[in-house]
Amino acid sequence: MQPARGPLASEPRTVLVLRFCASLMEMKLPGQEGFEASSAPRNIPSGELDSNPDPGTGPSPDGPSDTESKELGVPKDPLLFIQLNELLGWPQALEWRETGRWVLFEEKLEVAAGRWSAPHVPTLALPSLQKLRSLLAEGLVLLDCPAQSLLELVEQVTRVESLSPELRGQLQALLLQRPQHYNQTTGTRLCWGSTHPRKASDNEEAPLREQCQNPLRQKLPPGAEAGTVLAGELGFLAQPLGAFVRLRNPVVLGSLTEVSLPSRFFCLLLGPRMLGKGYHEMGRAAAVLLSDPQFQWSVRRASNLHDLLAALDAFLEEVTVLPPGRWDPTARIPPPKCLPSQHKRLPSQQREIRGPAVPRLTSAEDRHRHGPHAHSPELQRTGRLFGGLIQDVRRKVPWYPSDFLDALHLQCFSAVLYIYLATVTNAITFGGLLGDATDGAQGVLESFLGTAVAGAAFCLMAGQPLTILSSTGPVLVFERLLFSFSRDYSLDYLPFRLWVGIWVATFCLVLVATEASVLVRYFTRFTEEGFCALISLIFIYDAVGKMLNLTHTYPIQKPGSSAYGCLCQYPGPGGNESQWIRTKPKDRDDIDLGLINASLLPPPECTRQGGHPRGPGCHTVPDIAFFSLLLFLTSFFFAMALKCVKTSRFFPSVVRKGLSDFSSVLAILLGCGLDAFLGLATPKLMVPREFKPTLPGRGWLVSPFGANPWWWSVAAALPALLLSILIFMDQQITAVILNRMEYRLQKGAGFHLDLFCVAVLMLLTSALGLPWYVSATVISLAHMDSLRRESRACAPGERPNFLGIREQRLTGLVVFILTGASIFLAPVLKFIPMPVLYGIFLYMGVAALSSIQFTKRVKLLLMPAKHQPDLLLLRHVPLTRVHLFTAIQLACLGLLWIIKSTPAAIIFPLMLLGLVGVRKALERVFSPQELLWLDELMPEEERSIPEKGLEPEHSFSGSDSEDSELMYQPKAPEINISVN
Repeated sequence: MQPARGPLASEPRTVLVLRFCASLMEMKLPGQEGFEASSAPRNIPSGELDSNPDPGTGPSPDGPSDTESKELGVPKDPLLFIQLNELLGWPQALEWRETGRWVLFEEKLEVAAGRWSAPHVPTLALPSLQKLRSLLAEGLVLLDCPAQSLLELVEQVTRVESLSPELRGQLQALLLQRPQHYNQTTGTRLCWGSTHPRKASDNEEAPLREQCQNPLRQKLPPGAEAGTVLAGELGFLAQPLGAFVRLRNPVVLGSLTEVSLPSRFFCLLLGPRMLGKGYHEMGRAAAVLLSDPQFQWSVRRASNLHDLLAALDAFLEEVTVLPPGRWDPTARIPPPKCLPSQHKRLPSQQREIRGPAVPRLTSAEDRHRHGPHAHSPELQRTGRLFGGLIQDVRRKVPWYPSDFLDALHLQCFSAVLYIYLATVTNAITFGGLLGDATDGAQGVLESFLGTAVAGAAFCLMAGQPLTILSSTGPVLVFERLLFSFSRDYSLDYLPFRLWVGIWVATFCLVLVATEASVLVRYFTRFTEEGFCALISLIFIYDAVGKMLNLTHTYPIQKPGSSAYGCLCQYPGPGGNESQWIRTKPKDRDDIDLGLINASLLPPPECTRQGGHPRGPGCHTVPDIAFFSLLLFLTSFFFAMALKCVKTSRFFPSVVRKGLSDFSSVLAILLGCGLDAFLGLATPKLMVPREFKPTLPGRGWLVSPFGANPWWWSVAAALPALLLSILIFMDQQITAVILNRMEYRLQKGAGFHLDLFCVAVLMLLTSALGLPWYVSATVISLAHMDSLRRESRACAPGERPNFLGIREQRLTGLVVFILTGASIFLAPVLKFIPMPVLYGIFLYMGVAALSSIQFTKRVKLLLMPAKHQPDLLLLRHVPLTRVHLFTAIQLACLGLLWIIKSTPAAIIFPLMLLGLVGVRKALERVFSPQELLWLDELMPEEERSIPEKGLEPEHSFSGSDSEDSELMYQPKAPEINISVN
């Protein structure tokens, strides 16, 4: 039970507080005897407490306290900046110097280093709080003081009976002395503020130039107020003097604070010399109290001394004591990544003020506790044919004009540049891999054209326009399997693929009509992680396998071996282009190196080891193998290193974020630069020289049958059914991740409308022979991250508050238009080495695999208990149960891999759907509490929670601080090019 903080307190709480106060007064600490000899306490309220006190001009919607106030449902209070001025120089030359400042965290002045310390969590000695309480209980308390200037304020706080007129005059002159502020000016020079004493005629309210130019002012939101603590030892005082003042109206007190802000609170702590740093620590204690949100809330509404002491006692009840000798008191605790919820610290007065806001917060808690889409209206079945699609259209139509008007912001311009580079890199990578997987039936040109057409159409029609369509890993794997199936049965690939696409579009339309998208509620983390892990391993396996095949084709031999072959470069027809011819030594008839991108022409004379004529730029086969492996490893490790830069301590945050975001682009550029600088003859990306399909001899429209018998158009329904399952899972898992509650999207989702658009685009791309496209999770999350809205002003040490996403359609539309225009980059793209793309391929798999919780739990299997990280799930689930859950996931993943490696690999989408059934069966093995931490709850489990009595202590509280921890941390990132 928390003690009372105001006049609304009940009588039993008052008795408890008085007993606690009496026990503290009876305690005698070293150096506290002087306090007991002071005069009787004085409480002089200058005005009655209003029922709704004027909090001053509240912060802007971007201010740090706005989100917290919305969460608590209480009136917003202005942010408070607290400054500690200490009296130094006794007895020679007394002067006030600023030694510390607080907003949310403490910053100490490091005079020797000439700088402010990094913001840190303040630590206090318990005796300093107890001495401060005693001094305030016996000192002067002025609530709603009407003073309008520093002179009036000084006159009121020195109106103490124990001071003689002479001492009162000396004290007033001292308090009116201008303090010295340690201001950081331009460059590296640090300067102190002036110290000239002021007279009554001086204009104390006029701020100094240093105050107006202080960069700290830019970090504070509009409407912020100041609180000043003056502390120090004064030899001519016979007994301690303490005063606490709350001004009725905030007033700018001249240069009292380093930033020109209206002051609301004033605390004076003076007295004779003490052992140690008594008044310094008491001043810090007073500043820390004022920086505490709950103490500040109570003091703003206090009406007498009792309320002030009750607020201090409540603070003492929540203080955490660290035992001496177990930690270093000089150590500074860095600010946490996210602050704990203030909801549990609400005093009874705040709970009564909130009133009807409680059900709203409880609902938010339930959504966090029971799942990310427990109460989503987009996932409620209507029971009508195409009912979900109609509801999505009705929900999105009113927002359509704002989807373009909201894009008129500079942030959208930078988002276009960022996502354009990511999309182009993705198109290049998957275009090259798709051409390799389909033996040239599709390539980079089709990848660029398909990305532009499908992406632009989706941005105009979709229910969630922030989604970025792209080729994805699962679809690429299926394309490879489908091509292998067509080759094994001597089928014409593109016509057969056309009928597969027609059937997929039909099945997807049936899923839209029957509102099958509501089934995404059953896609929990278990399914998402199994899906992600399988595709990640496929990417890693394929990337390594392609490089091993390359080294087998070009075996690395010892110098002087007769097994050398050559790759020669010579002028092509007309001398316009360089042609490459692969040749082989006479004793290597088993190697068919063939010809790259040229008809065989007699090369010039060659003097290489092989004995055949040498051309300008002739490279031996071991050169190709070695340097291809070098480019492969360089692109992989460079991309991984740049991704890790984001969490390092090097470079400013803007540089770190830029290097991490464009890691893939920079890795490709580095690989291309090394290849061009060394003049290597590595295999290059195949790009058409003109705007026509990659496969020679075909037009843009695919023939319905080609050389295939007509009945294959019917037989295509079977692989189409499997691909429909894959498309549904790939699209809807991505949609679930993008529309999670923590992103605070205001315009709603469109699961049915998005799937309808994908079905229509599936039909279009199949007819044109273009790649198939679905939502790409990682690029879409990067798109949302580039459009996130944050508070513009934040306190030192505080992370900017997340306000939501700038939801609009224009950025994606412009990105895909620019991607279509990039088709004319073909003359440049042909210089990209394929080993570089294989390295990016490996990077995509490793980056996605390392980002899921499943990987962390697999690592726990190999860690002794004492070395395991402090994961939240390990606090609530026994380790043996965690290992059992991980083992089941590993068994499912192994089964999926075995099926993928057999001739029945084409049915692997059906096995992915089987993961949902396995997850449902786990309800008989694990309790809801365990599944809540290891996975997520399914709808039936969510409805049974009130009956089973699952306690909320095992779940997230739904606070903004915990939202920020979950922000932009997708539970199952898809396998795409990692740009974040």
